[in-house]
Amino acid sequence: MSFLKTIDTNPSFAPHESGPLPERLVSGDPAFLTWPQDIARGEMIHTGVWEATPGETRSIKGETFEFCHILAGVAELTPEGGEPVVYKAGDSFVMKPGFVGVWKTIETVRKIYVIVK
Repeated sequence: MSFLKTIDTNPSFAPHESGPLPERLVSGDPAFLTWPQDIARGEMIHTGVWEATPGETRSIKGETFEFCHILAGVAELTPEGGEPVVYKAGDSFVMKPGFVGVWKTIETVRKIYVIVK
């Protein structure tokens, strides 16, 4: 078992294809691709690459913590009761447990994620 994991930002294996839950769709018809690359501490920590096409969805983190690093594209996140924040390639951010808001993909986004459940 290696304690060092390189995240492949352009994976050659097939992604998991999905979309938003119907009750979370705000507008558009976004499609999601996920390339899971590591799971640690049982099922507690997930790392990989995620991509979304344009559209808007409600993001509800619950007890989940998520670190994101945008590799490509543009997204606008609007926390409930807050002002929109735009993230683009090179930007990093964290959605802490309890985050609720709208994720708007303006240009297809690809990101590295680290999720702690």
